[in-house]
Amino acid sequence: MIRDIVAEPEVGVIYEGTVVKCLDFGAFVNFIGKRDGLVHISELAQGRVATVGDVVKEGDGVKVKVLGIDDRGKVKLSMRVVDQETGEDITEQVGEREPPKRRERRDDGRKPRRSHNN
Repeated sequence: MIRDIVAEPEVGVIYEGTVVKCLDFGAFVNFIGKRDGLVHISELAQGRVATVGDVVKEGDGVKVKVLGIDDRGKVKLSMRVVDQETGEDITEQVGEREPPKRRERRDDGRKPRRSHNN
């Protein structure tokens, strides 16, 4: 119990948690003491998820992997890379998600113009 209060999440570690809030863009999961993290809708399950409620609801017990912690201490979690039955890390089987590609910017910092050639 005390260990949970002072514990800090570790990137790459799988934890058991409870869904505490569902929003359009993902679910917040409490996984260490009072520590919460976000499972983005794209990290809830394999394939496309139409709504968060299709996969989880508040109070559900889930297994999550810590993907990262930003400089403000926000924790990014994934259920997609964890077998929800066994708790096994299945990242190698399902693959990691590539971050979205950003469009290149012009020298002046603005987005490049679209060509309208048909």
